[in-house]
Amino acid sequence: MRDYSSNLMPHLRDLVPDDAGPDPKEALKRYGLPPDELIILSRNESSFPPSPAALRALKSGEVSRYPDAGRFMEALSAYAGLPEDNIVIGAGMDEVIATSARLFLGPGDRALIPVPTYTYYEVVVRMCGAIPQFSKRQSNFSVDPEIPEDAKLIFLCSPNNPTGSTTSEETVRAIAESSRGIVFLDEAYAEFAGRSLSGLVEEYRNLIVGRTLSKAFGLAGLRLGYALAPRWMAEQYRRIAPLFSISAPSLAAGTAALKDLDHMQETVRRTISERERMRRRLPGACPSEGNFLFLRTQNRSDLVTERLLLKGILVRDCSSFRGAGDRCIRVTVGTPAQNDRFLEALAEADR
Repeated sequence: MRDYSSNLMPHLRDLVPDDAGPDPKEALKRYGLPPDELIILSRNESSFPPSPAALRALKSGEVSRYPDAGRFMEALSAYAGLPEDNIVIGAGMDEVIATSARLFLGPGDRALIPVPTYTYYEVVVRMCGAIPQFSKRQSNFSVDPEIPEDAKLIFLCSPNNPTGSTTSEETVRAIAESSRGIVFLDEAYAEFAGRSLSGLVEEYRNLIVGRTLSKAFGLAGLRLGYALAPRWMAEQYRRIAPLFSISAPSLAAGTAALKDLDHMQETVRRTISERERMRRRLPGACPSEGNFLFLRTQNRSDLVTERLLLKGILVRDCSSFRGAGDRCIRVTVGTPAQNDRFLEALAEADR
């Protein structure tokens, strides 16, 4: 049989795929758990349902024609407080990240990634044939504002996944002002922090801020990502981005969700209330401004997550995050009942 693998691009042959954590279906099969007994707290999805208006709008998207993002862009502009010329969209935050990376990175270029952080940054850098440079976050997970001169792209995640920590406006400004490269600020969880630095794109021509409707709006399955950027950068982004990557039903639901902010804000309020209740009960929990908690465990994280899974609770073992070590887990904030069950199970799993 002829081998065609030699046609692969050299820089992709050893690429390690992104890791989203355990597959729920595999977990069910492996342990023989009934589907209704598995609590999934591993992927930072919203534990509360999306806007009823968004669910109704799903049925209104015309599927026989290519999608028109006009109304969605209008709703994003009203929500973000920036003109449509400063907004770009993609099928989830991951497409926004990948498209941005393709704009600025080529073979041999360098991108800075403060770790631990979202693992997909490293994947897209390597997909471009570029070289990821890793800098260790400080003990409180803050980012060193000193940036290598040769970094063409700098990834900042705030609130940071998996730690829940935020990067200060002072630090973002310092990095944007001192760097010759492009700064990508990932604000996927900004609604849970109650603040955003997206307005800085009007001040800095090298700053792009990524956002999503997957978290606070509860629409992870519809893949609705967007970014706020200087006009010159948004124009270049649109040149290379797919024209119709977001489906018509997704756009309709996203538009409806953006017009039902009361629902989103109530989801955020409930999530924060539960997050803080959990943190008070967990001595190993770090302060978080996301919809999740980063916990330091007494035992190895792979053992703790395995024991929790035996009890029907799926959380994220953070040993797969570069720089996180082997005694940390990340747990999504669930419903009150789910959180109670997790707290009870963790007391036995990590003793």
